[in-house]
Amino acid sequence: MKKIVCLAASLALFSVPAAAQQLPDAARTMIETAIATGDAEQVKAVVNTARAAFPEETAEIDAIWTAYEEEQARIAAAQAEQEAAEIRQASLLDNWNGEGQIGAFQSSGNTDEFGVTTVLALNREGIDWEHRLRLTADYRRQNGITSREQFQASYEPRYQINDQLFAYGLARYERDRLQGYTARYAVSGGLGYKVIDGPGMELSVKAGPAYRITQFTDGTKSSRIAALFGADFNWDITDNLTLTQDANSTLETGGEALLIVDSANTSLSATTGLEAGLTDKLSARLSWTIEYDSNPPAGAVSTDTLSRFTLVYGF
Repeated sequence: MKKIVCLAASLALFSVPAAAQQLPDAARTMIETAIATGDAEQVKAVVNTARAAFPEETAEIDAIWTAYEEEQARIAAAQAEQEAAEIRQASLLDNWNGEGQIGAFQSSGNTDEFGVTTVLALNREGIDWEHRLRLTADYRRQNGITSREQFQASYEPRYQINDQLFAYGLARYERDRLQGYTARYAVSGGLGYKVIDGPGMELSVKAGPAYRITQFTDGTKSSRIAALFGADFNWDITDNLTLTQDANSTLETGGEALLIVDSANTSLSATTGLEAGLTDKLSARLSWTIEYDSNPPAGAVSTDTLSRFTLVYGF
């Protein structure tokens, strides 16, 4: 494709009528060479240099630049149309990308301890739809006693209404026996907004009603209406360093409005990460997670924190 782009762009040089071609051969060759590289910024710089060196031939140079831009726009439009057609024709299992994270440790001697943390995040973007799937597992055992056992799974489809506004759905499963529940299910749907959507920084927020079911370790069960608020933030500090922030806050209330104060339970899960690229596919990630439940079961504390150092493989 790049060779086709370069060749087609080079032909733009000869779209100027022969009678109007007064540009010296050396300048014309210089512009041809720049176009052949396929680097638009280099072509622009060379054209600007030619304008400064040959001000009397500005009209011809401008005609070459205009023809080049028009050809580039035509090729880009054709390529975008082809990519859109490929996405529409793709099957449900095509066009997924994502990353896998893994971290582990083991010690023996005075302390016998083992721990592992794994994350699998998958993403599929279509014309209007985006699908996000995330699986997380944290396990730690020290001197024969399990000190952490947490599993999470979530699926979030998004429909892009316009450039900034989107609708989302969310299904989430959690298991954390040490926090007092064997299973917690949540479903939600609502609207989100891309506050920042730039090449180096992205910020989106979302909110909507939710319904949550919790099965506690003592055998009891609760079902509550909830409201969900979320925020996703990514910042490419440099080419190889990225700051990420994922936060989901769920505010539970009772099934009836009168029980809002008495039975309220607010839970917060927020993860901040710093990721450094090692190779094109491999990076190292340092993250800090805080999880908060305002009304935990008896014997459990409200706040858990976890620091992770993992290797991330993107695919």
